[in-house]
Amino acid sequence: MAFLIVIYAGISAGGPTAAASESTSNHKRLAIIIDDVGNDMKGTAEILAMPVKLTVAVMPFLPTTKKDAMAAHEKGMDVIVHMPMEPKKGRPEWLGPGAITSNLTDEEVRSRVEKAIDDVPHAIGMNNHMGSKITSDKRIMSIVLDVCKERGLFFVDSRTNFRSVVGELAISKNMPPVGNDIFLDDQNSKQHIRKQLDLATQQAIDKDICVVIGHVGHSGMNTSAVIREYVSRLQNQVQFVGIGDLVRDVWNWRAAPTLPTDNK
Repeated sequence: MAFLIVIYAGISAGGPTAAASESTSNHKRLAIIIDDVGNDMKGTAEILAMPVKLTVAVMPFLPTTKKDAMAAHEKGMDVIVHMPMEPKKGRPEWLGPGAITSNLTDEEVRSRVEKAIDDVPHAIGMNNHMGSKITSDKRIMSIVLDVCKERGLFFVDSRTNFRSVVGELAISKNMPPVGNDIFLDDQNSKQHIRKQLDLATQQAIDKDICVVIGHVGHSGMNTSAVIREYVSRLQNQVQFVGIGDLVRDVWNWRAAPTLPTDNK
């Protein structure tokens, strides 16, 4: 998968400042997704204050879900649903409310995905929170993708399982096979996060686009600090874009919802 980086000069209440897409002649673009937003975790305010366009993955049904989603949208950032999904390993309490688990019926899976979409204002897509077990389950992921497509959302595979079926299912449903390329903060140190952003930059330069995932919470302060540090460092090399920009420009996908949604 390729990488994208484009740096925006700034973000205002109306969205990214104009000339952003023309500030980098080679159109090397980087889409940074920040997971676990919605529970007032460490680093949230710092991420929302970034002067570049990021994508905020907001967990549904949490105390600051709506506030954070609306704030990100007002800043011109992309908002996606960070859908809790059962992992192969991990504590159940890490999942959060409304999670997709392997014991659910088809109807229960559909209902939970629909409710999650409705709970996150301005969501244009979805990715998985944990989910190493669910993203390899064709029955469940087929339903998840069907609901997303009906509501006009795309799905980003966080790639927590190398046996994920999300990409092949997305292609079969004429949806963009979007996936994470690099986790920025799988180790919580600035040194490691810098190394990961350097890798992302190089992949964006070599392959035109890169999709990366970072987090608020445990690593939130380090992750936000390093991203801000790299904003000025990368401005002549890459462009920061929202994941929705890549979906439109790289995969030529346009939302065509067949069912109404209540999350706008």
